[in-house]
Amino acid sequence: MGEERKSRWSTRAVALACAGVVLTMTGAAFAAVPLYQLFCQVTGFGGTTMRADKPSDVVLDRTIKVRFDTNVRNLPMTFKAEQVTQTVRIGETGLAYFDVTNTSNQPIAARASYNVVPEQTGQYFQKLQCFCFDDQTIAPGQTIQFPVQYYVDPLIAENAETDGVEEITLSYTFYPSSEDAPASGAG
Repeated sequence: MGEERKSRWSTRAVALACAGVVLTMTGAAFAAVPLYQLFCQVTGFGGTTMRADKPSDVVLDRTIKVRFDTNVRNLPMTFKAEQVTQTVRIGETGLAYFDVTNTSNQPIAARASYNVVPEQTGQYFQKLQCFCFDDQTIAPGQTIQFPVQYYVDPLIAENAETDGVEEITLSYTFYPSSEDAPASGAG
């Protein structure tokens, strides 16, 4: 009888341990996406741009071309950059405008995710102001012009990985606002 009792207890302990592992792994899976997004936002990894509080104090003579790319995922809207490219001096504040039109007869709640290519430039692309920081609501038939104020950090000129980079592509994709939509800056 004593052996049977030990065997039952041992079986229960194994079952509880397995349940604990499953719960821990499930929790880790749900935490992985927000933690990865936070990592990308802090480090610029995966082409995630950085958020700046103030313009650069240093402006270099070297210029860089910034190309703007726009995409829409599963929304009845048009989204385009007013200019395809801008050439700015490194450290100089640039200002780009984007037009979004709701082509439906219903309001649209959306958020734009963003990244830059080449990926190693993400940590140097600094946004001062961007529509992508918040959800946007666009009324039926409404067109809104959104500004993006940015600069390329002069430290890009000191990094061997970004030596020779002459063009950066800033890409936006509008998604429906929901818990299932990718957060801005997903790396």
